[in-house]
Amino acid sequence: MTSEEWPALRIGPIVANVSSVSQQNPQPTGHHARSNDPQEPTPQAGSAQPDVGSRLNAPVPATGVPDVSPSFQRSHQSEDSGVEQPNDSPGVDLLEDDDVVDREPAEQHGTAELGSEADSGDSSEFPSADLVYGRIPITDVSPVVECGRFPATAIPGEDIQVSATVFREGHDSLGASAVLYDPQGREDQRVTMTPGAPGTDTFHALLRPRSEGTWSFAIEGWSDLYDTWLHAAEIKIGVGQDVELMFKEGQLLFEAASKESSRSSEEARAFENAAARMADTSLSVEDRLAAGTSDEVKSYVAERPLRDLLSSSQRYPIEVEREAAGRGSWYEFFPRSEGATWDAEAGQWVSGNFRSAVKALDRAAAMGFDVAYLPPIHPIGRDHRKGPNNSLEAGPQDPGSPWAIGSPEGGHDAIHPDLGTFEDFDNFVAHAHELGLEVALDLALQASPDHPWVKEHPQWFTTRADGTIAYAENPPKKYQDIYPLNFDNDPQGLAHEVLRVVKLWISHGVDIFRVDNPHTKPLWFWEWLIARVREEHPDTVFLAEAFTRPAMMQGLAKAGFQQSYSYFTWRNTKEEIEEYLEEISHETSSAYRPNFFVNTPDILTEYLQFGGPAAFKVRAALASTASPLWGVYAGYELFEHVARPGAEEYMDNEKYELRPRDFEGAVKRGESLAPYITRLNEIRKDHPALGDLQNLTVQSTSDSAIVAYSKTKTVEHNGQEVKDTVIVVINTDTHATREATVWLDLDSLNLGDHDFNEDGSFWVDDLISGDSWKWGTHNYVRLDPYIEPAHILHIRRDVK
Repeated sequence: MTSEEWPALRIGPIVANVSSVSQQNPQPTGHHARSNDPQEPTPQAGSAQPDVGSRLNAPVPATGVPDVSPSFQRSHQSEDSGVEQPNDSPGVDLLEDDDVVDREPAEQHGTAELGSEADSGDSSEFPSADLVYGRIPITDVSPVVECGRFPATAIPGEDIQVSATVFREGHDSLGASAVLYDPQGREDQRVTMTPGAPGTDTFHALLRPRSEGTWSFAIEGWSDLYDTWLHAAEIKIGVGQDVELMFKEGQLLFEAASKESSRSSEEARAFENAAARMADTSLSVEDRLAAGTSDEVKSYVAERPLRDLLSSSQRYPIEVEREAAGRGSWYEFFPRSEGATWDAEAGQWVSGNFRSAVKALDRAAAMGFDVAYLPPIHPIGRDHRKGPNNSLEAGPQDPGSPWAIGSPEGGHDAIHPDLGTFEDFDNFVAHAHELGLEVALDLALQASPDHPWVKEHPQWFTTRADGTIAYAENPPKKYQDIYPLNFDNDPQGLAHEVLRVVKLWISHGVDIFRVDNPHTKPLWFWEWLIARVREEHPDTVFLAEAFTRPAMMQGLAKAGFQQSYSYFTWRNTKEEIEEYLEEISHETSSAYRPNFFVNTPDILTEYLQFGGPAAFKVRAALASTASPLWGVYAGYELFEHVARPGAEEYMDNEKYELRPRDFEGAVKRGESLAPYITRLNEIRKDHPALGDLQNLTVQSTSDSAIVAYSKTKTVEHNGQEVKDTVIVVINTDTHATREATVWLDLDSLNLGDHDFNEDGSFWVDDLISGDSWKWGTHNYVRLDPYIEPAHILHIRRDVK
């Protein structure tokens, strides 16, 4: 790799749009209008071409000025540049990483003076090329990340909420469409968008990419010819004004529509019949108007609107990654604690290993988890090793923190001798795969004072004024057993060493990395590393363990992290939960994917410390249903809740000592949450609505402790569309029974006529208790935390 190639950072594709020009119904364009060269490719579906012409003319191709400013095009792009446009999207061109984007000074395109070339009738530069607005302006497109420099993210089959502001001058009606293009640039879906709140000019739609790859989407705005005619005709004909003129315009409109090549013969006949009946003066006014407003005509128009003045936004990228990047349940455990035994003669614990830890894999699989996550498995340093409960003094038999990586036995590319060999690890991973589990490994980029890197590459660390290497600090906390890495002294050497380490573990079956404290490393490094890894291993998934400022957490997601820890752990009141669910599902969901861990070795919240068993149920129910990603650290199912005094972490913390547990005995004694967790994971797998992030709707309740939300998704099953809706109602007060009224937004539940009973109610089935009730707009609930603190309800469909 040459120095010129270092670093080559990931930049999402930016797509520009150039409009075509009609000779019969011309629209103004800037400098970069398409030529009329007959050898240019014929526009296909999805290109900026209208379906019909003016209401009073035969259908002709016509488009508006491109929505994206023509001045934001590649400097080398011109009519004679020789750059070919894709057949299915004339005038659309992808920018590559090395493309140069120019913006010509606006002063060059100012008002023409008298006697200038523009004034003489030459329209080649009219209007000026630095315009931003198109014929139908399109703004505020979402999801767009950093103006398209980074892609929005999705997983196959996920519904992506697309929105834009689309408006125009005057009073004529307009419409908008969302168009999804597959990784080959072919149109895959076209959806007519639904208007948002009145007066906002916003439009919304759902797009669903079907497979992995770099997809893209665009928003089209257009003059709605039918709705404009219908609005005027119904008013004017109703009062006897311009009656024949309205019928003549309708006749021409339907005649033009019937000639569209994309129309079926049935549609064409319907439009021809409507045009003929409106022209037939022997019929009554009512019959003539009914011909153009029949249910048949309206259904055809709704399916394929009659459009003119079509304008398109640029295309924006969507990176669709494998399902594990956005859906899954994680189970964390320390292999050294699994199967650890007490040596009575020596008076000490003997570490478990990868052979004994296969029981933890069996346990995780039995509870329905998808990912087995391991803290660091490398040799642990002796210098400044921490003792029990983070004490500064460690005894000779204290194992130390796995995050203090490195000893004379090796560093990040080695396995702790107590855990076994690489052959043992390979067998452990193979067993996990047999169970349907993926193995996630902790990637902690830091070193103990004993790490080989400290002697071999001291430039990879920060040296203080007194010559010592700086250890990790988060005042007042000190981590004397850990040296942070410094990426500024030798960025290329350090980055390539980390890349080597990651590739090593990938070669041993690890496809997922939980990255410790990524926010303490520069973003450029993660952007570079993740892009390089995924070039060769596109299935690799990175989870950011980052609890920091929102800008950094979202920056890590943009740089390539598919998942992130979140502040869910500390959102425990109704108000906090509702606000956070709105944020993660609708405000940051274009790139940031939260993994709702209910606990970690470092985090035992006061809610769990003092909430009793109900608190563990509440947090598990929330995490598993509100986010497609959730995680549990071992011991949660045993209701472990004793904290170190004055701290928000576990007493006898497993980070610093071995902690074997009797999981099987707890289940036999009825003292385990494992059956409840198992049921939650079963519900997640049975209900696709819970697999999406953006489809969450917070519902209203009358009680200050009861939270309610719903998720809805339509999927195809056995060749038929099936609607899946889950409603979750949870009492967050773990010490008192709460009663409330739950008011449901029925539109958010996607109910159809066949879903309602004769009395206007619909059936809900509780997926936890098995009970069923009739529900409607407002519903009474009573939740006793000592029995069941949560309803997880499924709407029963097609009851008629």
